[in-house]
Amino acid sequence: MQRTTKIVFWNGFRDAIPFILVIVPFGTLFGVVGTEAGWDIYQVMAATFLVIAGASQFTAVALWAENTPLFFILLTSLAVNLRMAMYSAALVPHFGKAPLGLRAFLAYAIVDQNFALGIKKFEEEPDLIWQEKVAYFLGMFVFISPLWYSSTLLGAIFGRAIPENYALDFAVPILFIALIAPLLRSLPNLVAALVSVLLALLLNSVPYSLGLIIAAGFAMIAGAQTELFLKRRGAGDV
Repeated sequence: MQRTTKIVFWNGFRDAIPFILVIVPFGTLFGVVGTEAGWDIYQVMAATFLVIAGASQFTAVALWAENTPLFFILLTSLAVNLRMAMYSAALVPHFGKAPLGLRAFLAYAIVDQNFALGIKKFEEEPDLIWQEKVAYFLGMFVFISPLWYSSTLLGAIFGRAIPENYALDFAVPILFIALIAPLLRSLPNLVAALVSVLLALLLNSVPYSLGLIIAAGFAMIAGAQTELFLKRRGAGDV
């Protein structure tokens, strides 16, 4: 058992290596943006260690730079991070048997990259026991998290020395496209993605980025209703 979990752990570590191509510029960009918004290095790194979710961190910094009231910064950042709650719910069948303390750490360790890879791995290899699933998940996190912390620190320290023509912001859309695209294999997921994109664009002018909250809420409803419709149709109720 110990040998098997060790192998699976290093498989997770290895599978996360390609993300270096986007995590380094993504983290560096946050370090740059954070310091340019007026945060010192300690504040930038505190956000990185405590939140460890790039999308909500960028949202918070952008709203902070616009002198948005703290309540709306927290509310919008929470809305952006609601996907983590959905990730957690999706992982319950895989990690539910783990001890409480380990599950608490796994909740902190959830990031977009290891969730996407983990779910794919668990679907492809349903015979994995929970200890092996945890080992694989932690293997990815052990590679991803130090990379995120260190690249953010480098951006915060040396960001002003990076030439403007080195457009690090390319990493943000590429990262989320790479993560989301493989998951768009079902109609509910496609409907949710389409609704979120359309509403986010239509509500772009809503103050304090509250359009994101509205778009996320309607996207989840649309995806859930589509899934219920398909289940009723399959059962012959429609």
